[in-house]
Amino acid sequence: MTEEKVTPLGQWMTEDMNIRGLADKTQRAHIRNVKDFAAFLGRPPDTATPEELVADHGAGQGRGGA
Repeated sequence: MTEEKVTPLGQWMTEDMNIRGLADKTQRAHIRNVKDFAAFLGRPPDTATPEELVADHGAGQGRGGA
């Protein structure tokens, strides 16, 4: 099993979701979606512009997203 490096953003997300009481499965889904978004951008997700958020939302329609 490979160990993934946790970024500061990922650590913050995990801590925040734990504080909010989100279930493990929900947390994994959120983290997977952020990883997919980062892959779409080709850079860290916290650098996204509003236009890129809209573009990803449209791309998400084709991959089963809302």
